[in-house]
Amino acid sequence: MVPSAQPKLGGFKFTRQAPIGPWFVDFLCRERGLIIEIDGATHSTDEECARDVRRSAMLIEQGFEVLRFNNAEVFENLDGVVEAILARLKK
Repeated sequence: MVPSAQPKLGGFKFTRQAPIGPWFVDFLCRERGLIIEIDGATHSTDEECARDVRRSAMLIEQGFEVLRFNNAEVFENLDGVVEAILARLKK
């Protein structure tokens, strides 16, 4: 059997670098309409943060839910990040 190319979490499939409109989101669970964004150092200035807020608002208007985590959260508290994602998936 060939392993799935799509990562799964709690039985839910995710697509990496999924195109939505003019953007590519980091991870998308189409079944739940959940977008996961992992923000690195390029999301740290006021201008970049404002752009992220606008982008998230546009994605929400299209019916998606957006969860954002920064690199530090992922590296320092991966279990907490996974728990937060699973909680949203099981809503």
